[in-house]
Amino acid sequence: YPTWKRTLTRRAREAQMKRFCKAQAIQRRLEEIEVTFRELEQQGIKLEKLLRDEDCTLANQKTQCMNQLLYLVQKKNSLMSEESDLMIQVQELKLEEQQWQLDQKLRCYMNREESLKTPEERVAEQKILGQLLEVVNKRNVLIHLQEEKRLSEL
Repeated sequence: YPTWKRTLTRRAREAQMKRFCKAQAIQRRLEEIEVTFRELEQQGIKLEKLLRDEDCTLANQKTQCMNQLLYLVQKKNSLMSEESDLMIQVQELKLEEQQWQLDQKLRCYMNREESLKTPEERVAEQKILGQLLEVVNKRNVLIHLQEEKRLSEL
């Protein structure tokens, strides 16, 4: 078993573990965001009740409640933005994994001598190549989407 094959296998396992760890971290953060959303929602409900309460007649109190409510809305919007970024990262990780799997299949076909390939193998190789190009194009779209979002936020 040549050294270069062992090295490629080891690097592929390392890359797969890296993607897995990143996916776990994203999942944890999404769960944290969900909990924070619920907390913000509860705080918002309390503030709205205070604003609608007839006892809250002082303009100073109402202004303070409105400012707190606006702060909660702003915080919720920033969390929603972060959540959408994380969802894009999840899609990117899925596509990255799919690309890796297709790449491995394609390498198996390409490592065979061209004269020994059957017509079915050639068709399968072309099909995998097409799928691989489709995945790469989807990843490219995601990258452009992230870039546009980043530029619009600036």
